[in-house]
Amino acid sequence: MKQLVNKLKGDRVIWSFVALLALFSFMPVFSASSNLAYIGHGTGNTLGYLVKHLAHVCIGFLIIYWVHKVPYHYFRAISKIALPVVWILLLYTLLKGTVIAGANASRWIQVPFIGITFQTSTLAASVLFIYVARYLSKTKEENEPFQTSFIQLWIPVFITLALILPANFSTTALIFSMVMMLTFIGKYPLKYIGFIIGSGIAMLAFFLLVAKAFPDSRFFSRVSTWESRIMNFTTDKPEEDDYQIEKAKIAIASGRLGGLGPGKSVQKNFLPQSSSDFIYAIVVEEYGLVGGVSILVLYLLLLFRFVIASHKANTLFGKLVVVGLGFPMIFQAMINMAVAVELLPVTGQTLPLISSGGSSIWMTCFSLGIIISVTKKEEEIVEEKKEKEKRKEALQRLIDKELAEEDLVPQEIYEEEEMYSIEDNSRNPMNAVLNK
Repeated sequence: MKQLVNKLKGDRVIWSFVALLALFSFMPVFSASSNLAYIGHGTGNTLGYLVKHLAHVCIGFLIIYWVHKVPYHYFRAISKIALPVVWILLLYTLLKGTVIAGANASRWIQVPFIGITFQTSTLAASVLFIYVARYLSKTKEENEPFQTSFIQLWIPVFITLALILPANFSTTALIFSMVMMLTFIGKYPLKYIGFIIGSGIAMLAFFLLVAKAFPDSRFFSRVSTWESRIMNFTTDKPEEDDYQIEKAKIAIASGRLGGLGPGKSVQKNFLPQSSSDFIYAIVVEEYGLVGGVSILVLYLLLLFRFVIASHKANTLFGKLVVVGLGFPMIFQAMINMAVAVELLPVTGQTLPLISSGGSSIWMTCFSLGIIISVTKKEEEIVEEKKEKEKRKEALQRLIDKELAEEDLVPQEIYEEEEMYSIEDNSRNPMNAVLNK
């Protein structure tokens, strides 16, 4: 174990927080999966879901390990190549996407010959954030006109968002907000950011108008769901989403301070998304306010480490990559918790590293691997400086030793020859030479 830990490079605190969140996830997932077990095969045996979650987490940590070995600046070029591939995957998902158990949106594609499903929007978000960071770091010293930046930056952003929006509004809104934050941190002109925000709102309004004009189209089938969720959040009209929120609030209220105990949740049998979207409610029910606050504090501490890692990064691209990949992870967690306590309308956002699900865990781990790669590079620079100082000190010691040896003159040299002087102490100035 010690040898394995020594092979891990980068920020050890980030490694620790990620490991704590992943280890904690097993009990809630094992407990909350009983609902899916009864729906799936009617036995209520959740061991299979626990093994599946274990496999997802193990693969996720392998992804972190492999990715953090890659120098993070390689992803500059990879993002530019990967973005068109992501568009093809998103388009395929939009046209022929599949629906997994417990969800009513086509956001996944079936991987051939393997049989696993993959949510393409999670991959698209990570690639897009890296692409935006690459562009902002490239144009830091250049004052490109808005027309050029619109073509090179905003058209790819809007294409990606347009392909995600019909099936997943919450993810689209989260990605757009994080891109705006990234451009603000990257010192993109504020007047252009304001124009882009206005353009984004106008495009969303146009999309909704078209959806109203063609309500039976499968591309706009989710619009009615968005409207109902917003209406349910602002009114007391009883709907399915209200049912989920009410059960989540009952679970949170039942937990009190210490919780009912691991595996003793009652509301897990009634919440449709108890192991993913509403897993935070199950955590609070079983582990109480102490468990819920502990999870919140862990995410906030992870956010603090991301800020430190961004500050220490030696390049602008490294700083923006940490912000672009790390901050959305924390905001997604905050959205998931806010939905559980009815601070926000119901969304499809999972709790990173805790909710069950393969693609969400893997893409979170992919982002973490890149962030740790940035911190690893900073550590390598510090180690190189220390090594350079050691070599400099060793060289100085050798020089001092040589100089000291040259200053030491053997006494035998003076004993072998009779000392004499040519100083003229007589009246005859030639005596000194003649006497010799």
